Amino acid sequence: MQNFIKINDNDNVVVALSAIPQGEAVTVEVSGQERRVTAREEIPAGHKMAVCDIPAGGEVLKYGYRIGNAKEEISAGAWVHTHNVGTALGDLLEYSYEPVAAVMSAGSEPGAGAEMSAGSEPGSGTEAGQAAPKSGGAQNVTFMGFNRPDGKVGVRNEIWIIPTVGCVNNVATAIARQAGAFVRGTVEEVIAFPHPYGCSQMGEDQEYTRTILADLINHPNAGGVLVLGLGCENSNIGELMPYIGDYDENRVKFLVAQECEDEIAEAVEIIRGLIDYVAGFEREPVSVEKLVVGMKCGGSDGLSGITANPLVGRFSDILISRGGTTILTEVPEMFGAETILMNRCANEELFHKTVDLINDFKQYFKSHNQTIYENPSPGNKKGGISTLEDKSLGCTQKSGSALVKGVLQYGERVQTPGLNLLSAPGNDLVASTALAAAGAHIVLFTTGRGTPFASPVPTVKISTNSGLAGRKANWIDFDAGVLVEDDRSMAEEARNLFDYVVEVASGRQVCSEAAGFHDMAIFKQGVTL
Repeated sequence: MQNFIKINDNDNVVVALSAIPQGEAVTVEVSGQERRVTAREEIPAGHKMAVCDIPAGGEVLKYGYRIGNAKEEISAGAWVHTHNVGTALGDLLEYSYEPVAAVMSAGSEPGAGAEMSAGSEPGSGTEAGQAAPKSGGAQNVTFMGFNRPDGKVGVRNEIWIIPTVGCVNNVATAIARQAGAFVRGTVEEVIAFPHPYGCSQMGEDQEYTRTILADLINHPNAGGVLVLGLGCENSNIGELMPYIGDYDENRVKFLVAQECEDEIAEAVEIIRGLIDYVAGFEREPVSVEKLVVGMKCGGSDGLSGITANPLVGRFSDILISRGGTTILTEVPEMFGAETILMNRCANEELFHKTVDLINDFKQYFKSHNQTIYENPSPGNKKGGISTLEDKSLGCTQKSGSALVKGVLQYGERVQTPGLNLLSAPGNDLVASTALAAAGAHIVLFTTGRGTPFASPVPTVKISTNSGLAGRKANWIDFDAGVLVEDDRSMAEEARNLFDYVVEVASGRQVCSEAAGFHDMAIFKQGVTL
């Protein structure tokens, strides 16, 4: 295997798959001709090396797009990173709709495009209209899920305790611990979701809390729910009811702690009754067209946009080709790659919603007097990501090649099958919770540096490199590093990931579930009283 990759023919940098020592020469095609380029200094794994001279102010090209401008003249063979390249992004921008066709053909799956191998361009799916091989055999793929009386489907049969306010967090945790002793049958776990909100909030901030809590209460992965209130909070149960809407009284129960002599004892008895109800559900075959999968990345590195993110994009195309739904979020990590998504909007109305999605988030930064492009993070930079454009062009590859069929506000639930965009920040816990609240049954989380966190739904950790997968086997569920380290086929690994997700939807635990981790976080941006 070669120790570098040139992602796009037009790029003027290559990415080191393993460290390129100072003085080592690599052979790479530049402007249609093979050229030997000698590293002027050591190029760390995941980082970029110039393959031709780039003048000061010139564009640095990766993925076939500009990822920034050279701060100074960069010679062929030089290390290209934050010291000599800077963002070229501006503030609020004007956009025009220039629609492109989806790369994947309607009703078929991606897979026959150019495969990614070290030193070559990564596979990007089929050409428009080209027939593609079917993944996993017959089209009617099913998973073993739980059909709910309201027509929804869950991939877990859990009982959730949702506190309305942070004041009862410890009570909720104690209830879950005690009630867990009574779990039986198909009931998988009793889980408390503590959070610090629900009181002393104002305006939109409080609306966000109420909306997300209601979304989780209505999530089909929870066969039963106990809504635990204190009694005096702003977002008390009475205030929350309109957000919850119609509900099944067998499935959702309420308890106000201030109105009980012993709230823990009473709650445990309520949950024992919920266990009787939830134990009546059995797994049965469900078409994957019912499956909703969220897509998120965090702790990204220089391989994120080469291995794990394109792999998730291929997965997204496969699921969508079978009638399923995927959701892409973390809007600040679309900045610099947003036009790619805008031009894949299925119609002009969705285009304008995507423009608002981007510019509203930029305005959020500006309204708080913060730099719009305060990204990438220190860990990203250490892994080889130099600018926000660099990060975003890698991040948005998780969207695959399908058309955008829906654009969701924060807290809004998905309604349209296919690829959806969701307004949420880049923060891992907040964005992953937002995906669950939007209706995702499972979240695919790609990472180059690793993280143990979970979300309210099964959170599949996909490593960008095999070193991380080997070092953190207790965190990582799927290794995308094999795409470059073992020269595996992108199409084959996408099918493997699809099959793995079907297994998770059918009950296979991911690492964070096996560890007993369950996290949630709500987007806070307002005044605290």
